[in-house]
Amino acid sequence: MALNSIKIRAFRATDDPTSCERFIEGHAHVLEVAGVKKVTSANHDWMYNPASFVIIVENEEGSKVLGGARLQCSGGNQPLPVEQAAGEFDARIYDVVREKSVYGTSELCGLWNSREISGLGIGAFFSTRVGVVLAEQVGVESIFALCAPYTVKFAEKVGCRVLKSIGNNGTFYYPKIDLLATIVLLEDAQTVEKADEKEQVRIFDLRKNLNQLYTEISPIKQMEVDIQYDLQLKNVNPSEFKIP
Repeated sequence: MALNSIKIRAFRATDDPTSCERFIEGHAHVLEVAGVKKVTSANHDWMYNPASFVIIVENEEGSKVLGGARLQCSGGNQPLPVEQAAGEFDARIYDVVREKSVYGTSELCGLWNSREISGLGIGAFFSTRVGVVLAEQVGVESIFALCAPYTVKFAEKVGCRVLKSIGNNGTFYYPKIDLLATIVLLEDAQTVEKADEKEQVRIFDLRKNLNQLYTEISPIKQMEVDIQYDLQLKNVNPSEFKIP
């Protein structure tokens, strides 16, 4: 398999349980290797949540899952993972999520990638960008995310800002006492006005052309990566996740 040629596609979790199982298996292996056992976003109930959308990274043939993420919208049959993770330390997160839910909010969660594509930014960067691209189709105005310290800069590229009102200036230890997590929030997921200019261009191009082959430049190794995008979601309503 050529590491510089992959496929990224998106789907509602309830539409493709087989791919969800493959995603879960790959993610579980990565967490096990890292010694992480307690992660709210790793709860498999999201498979049955119609408000959960999967971003899956595969090899060219689609025979192997290499990474991915999920965009989970508020208003499904589960709270957002960030509510469960941060709520244990700071109950103010519930009010923030409730406020944002009126206009439609979500969380980009469960980001991971296999060792085979480590260093290409597939999990930390390209999956994050795709999550923002999907925001237009599902109609959410904002996106929460929990970031490891080294991935905050990638979230900031797409316009996220650290949510300093929660925890210790936006940080707390999770999922283990020796791992620091940072809560970030993208407040303008539709317009992405705070994103880097180049990111704005790519986000809007992907929204206009949801199925495309594009040669991206890895932000980490600065090498070319051919990505086949397939981001058209089925049967989505842009007002589906706005909560009165």
